[in-house]
Amino acid sequence: MAQQTLEGIQVLDFSTYIAGPYGASLLGDMGADVVKVETPEGDPMRHYPSTLPGESRAFLGVNRNKRGIVLDLKQPADRAACHRLVADADVVLHNFRPGVAERLGLDFDTLCALQPRLVYCSFTGYGPDGPQAQRPGFDQVLQCRTGIAQAQGYPGDEPRVVWGSAVDFYGASLIATGICAALFQRERTRLAQRVDTSLLQAALAMQAGRMVWAEGESAEVDRDLRGGALSGLHPTRDGYLYLQAQTEAFWQALCELTGLGHLACDSRYAHMRLRKANEAVLLPQLRAALMTRSAREWEAIFGTRVPCTVVRGIEAVFDDEQVAHQGLLVTHAHPTLGSYRAVAEPIRFNGERSGKQERRAPMLGEHTADIVGPAR
Repeated sequence: MAQQTLEGIQVLDFSTYIAGPYGASLLGDMGADVVKVETPEGDPMRHYPSTLPGESRAFLGVNRNKRGIVLDLKQPADRAACHRLVADADVVLHNFRPGVAERLGLDFDTLCALQPRLVYCSFTGYGPDGPQAQRPGFDQVLQCRTGIAQAQGYPGDEPRVVWGSAVDFYGASLIATGICAALFQRERTRLAQRVDTSLLQAALAMQAGRMVWAEGESAEVDRDLRGGALSGLHPTRDGYLYLQAQTEAFWQALCELTGLGHLACDSRYAHMRLRKANEAVLLPQLRAALMTRSAREWEAIFGTRVPCTVVRGIEAVFDDEQVAHQGLLVTHAHPTLGSYRAVAEPIRFNGERSGKQERRAPMLGEHTADIVGPAR
């Protein structure tokens, strides 16, 4: 069995919804012992609309590799129990709005008095301070605020959010990265560390390739990363194909394999910027060629020479041969669903998976008696 990188690290996860819980799950993937602490009502994501009977698909997906307890931090006995757990913890993670942690006795100063080497991570919507720090933040709200929704589609399209909580999941990566770095720094200094990140920071960071405004540029300049319409979604005789052929080698291969070899040696289209400038000429020819075969046929023809894929639904991923070969899905037994398949740990170390037993998302309060003790 491979060494688990965070084995022995104790994490208390007070967060709800997606970003915080999934950030904690990423730590659990790497071997940390993560305890999800919920109110008696449970994480609101448990009640999110879902087609699963009695369960939330999103909750199951973002809360793997945790044990679960229930504490009512408004009650003195439960708050005392919580503080006992903090004294033995390495990491505390929450996504309360500024001021809430102080009211619950979960602020940095209070908890560091209990555990002087604590790594304390706060994830907020807009940051810990500032004129709008108290605003509630959610993934799609930040998408619309930071230009992500406006950038979807092509110029003139109406704004569209990116479904799938992209900002939340990038925020989860920032949480896990920040906590791992803080644990490393703690080993150097032997001192408590405070980590702060937010949905706002995630929404900006994930657009680093667009968030550049040079002196003298107008507000109307195109800041997107699109290399042109030749790379993108294309209809075929049956189904849609996404292809990306911006480098010279890929462009040459695309022209050869689609029967458009004459374009590959035309100096008017010699590099990416020229091809983008001549899309009106090139795109109809490419589309006409692609319509002669199905998307699956083109995927097979292009193989390793042209980056492409048939546009598939998420259900197809569960039977994807590469996903299976990489071991990226795992089956969990579940008390009410029987079983379900879900994402497994996404990182390997030294070429190996950890070999540990994957833990499904916990039922509400499932491990309270084991961790906290009998009913208080």
